[in-house]
Amino acid sequence: ARDIQQRLFPHSTPRLGTLELAGSCRPAREIGGDYYDFIEIVDYQTGIAIADVSGKGIPASLIMAALRASLIAEIRNNYSIRTIAAKVNDLLFESVKAGSYVTGVYGVLDSRNHIFTFTNCGHNLPFLVRSNGDVEYLREGGPVLGVTRSAQYEERPIWIGPGEIIVLYTDGVTEVFDERGEEYGLDRLVALVRGNAQRTSQELVDIIHDTVGRWAGPKHVPDDFTMIVMKRLR
Repeated sequence: ARDIQQRLFPHSTPRLGTLELAGSCRPAREIGGDYYDFIEIVDYQTGIAIADVSGKGIPASLIMAALRASLIAEIRNNYSIRTIAAKVNDLLFESVKAGSYVTGVYGVLDSRNHIFTFTNCGHNLPFLVRSNGDVEYLREGGPVLGVTRSAQYEERPIWIGPGEIIVLYTDGVTEVFDERGEEYGLDRLVALVRGNAQRTSQELVDIIHDTVGRWAGPKHVPDDFTMIVMKRLR
């Protein structure tokens, strides 16, 4: 099952000119419910997806596989981003049992104009670190996927300037507790990215993983660690 699931993740990272990408999914168990993807759409347009399925183990991995299949199918139908989210939501609503749900972010990265247009489906807040250190949170979207039939979503474009960084992540990155029970949290994650803004996208992923791992106390139960870092070089 782990081998099959690993084949669902990207086999390579796209090269997008001045936009640098890195992604990682490190399951806490043999198989997990986190998902990320880089999806080629047309020239200069790349789909960026990250998601977290409620639950653990095989049930979560099956929902993850269904999510991926439905997302790619709707992308190929050339729908808008908000429509794709609505259609995936309806499919999951019909397919998963009550109490199961998915949080996620889907967007399209325009590597020619350096614009990321996204919808946030009840997911942990991605953030953009501007070149002057300011931070913008990617809130716009709608509810979690699979809970409400015919849910509506909005989408928002955001411009990425030279040297600026977007980070998408699942709760296994921020909801990590030290031996005193203190959570690592979003504020520390933002500060870590700010302090390492000159690093490459892959270096940032590795630094975050190592830092969060050191934060975890001996009694912390690890969750899947999944994130995407996008950085404009110039």
